Amino acid sequence: MSAEGGPGAAIIAARPAVVAALAARFRDLDLAEDGFADAAELALRQFAHAPLPGNMAGWLHVAARRRVIDRLRRDGRLARIVEQGAPGMDAQDMAVTSLFDEQIHDERLRLIFICCHPAIAPDTRAALTLRIVCGVPTERIAAAFLMAVPAMYQRLTRARAKIREARVPFETPPPHLWGERLSAVLATLEIGYALAYQDAAASEPTADLGPEVLRLAMMLAELLPDDPEVLGLAALVQLAESRRAARVDATGCMVPLSEQDATHWNGALIASATRLMQRAANLGCSGPYQVMAAIHLTHARRRAEGWTDWDAILRLYDVLLAMRPGAVVAINRAIALGRVAGADAALAALDVLDAAALTTYRPWHAARAHLLAATGDLVGAQASYCAALSLNPPRAERLYLEAALQETSA
Repeated sequence: MSAEGGPGAAIIAARPAVVAALAARFRDLDLAEDGFADAAELALRQFAHAPLPGNMAGWLHVAARRRVIDRLRRDGRLARIVEQGAPGMDAQDMAVTSLFDEQIHDERLRLIFICCHPAIAPDTRAALTLRIVCGVPTERIAAAFLMAVPAMYQRLTRARAKIREARVPFETPPPHLWGERLSAVLATLEIGYALAYQDAAASEPTADLGPEVLRLAMMLAELLPDDPEVLGLAALVQLAESRRAARVDATGCMVPLSEQDATHWNGALIASATRLMQRAANLGCSGPYQVMAAIHLTHARRRAEGWTDWDAILRLYDVLLAMRPGAVVAINRAIALGRVAGADAALAALDVLDAAALTTYRPWHAARAHLLAATGDLVGAQASYCAALSLNPPRAERLYLEAALQETSA
């Protein structure tokens, strides 16, 4: 990365991995985030008008580590942490910070398991992990969970306190304890990827999150090759990532899945996902991640067959809705229903949902706008497009929504 854009983007990109390594080393989430904030402030000053280091993550880790050690010395906690045996720390380590040689990405997966500790409330584990490990802003996490930002902030604060009170060990749990954390780990990766997927052009600060979730999902599939849901999630992410090159047009506008040029989809990722799904099916235990992957694979078959089997997709959504009832699945099912039974039927399916709870959920408004336009209700469609645009979509989606709004106003 050149220095022309300043250090800000490089700092944002490095944050999740560096915080993960610091937390694993010092066994304190707050200390890790404070140390990174100190290092980021130093980097903003030092590289404001100077070339960036070749390894910004490494530079930030060294700087943050030194700041944390200084803070521990001032607070009189250094000797206690060394005595407790924080990973890789000894007296010499305190005096001279070594070169950055952490296996950062492995530390990130470790911290995902730590944040998904059973001591933390089940409905909070994924949110906390997204904030700490993936660096997703609280506002975006709240939107993903259909919650108000203050409520999500309070939930995350309570989770941090619980980690301190329960003295959660900052070490990867032994394999026989993975099962009690696995559902939260999978939910974290799923929601993290969904947040990244909303940014079709990969132009947001979390642009690297999609490929990173893919890497982590594949690593998890290697660790747990006999868990069908782990294989299902890995396949799901591969199939979604396979469409990356076709998701925006030459102007940077988002292209809806049904309108994408399937010849630009990544055949190698589709083939790999197909193999993962076959392995999962052979294990004989179906679950929601396998069903979601099957939906994406049905879309992927358009690359070879030239058409989309919407009847099959609708049936799969019926199965998924029975396994995982909720507004997000119901909205996606309504879109598929519109392809099979028409826009009126799809709108009727949306109308039974709690509209008040979905006012801040952008896909709800976008789906309604599309369906209303299909029925000829252009005034209603315009209102829904405007509502979606008011919810701060990423640039590619905003361009798409603006173009759709323009079409309904013509």
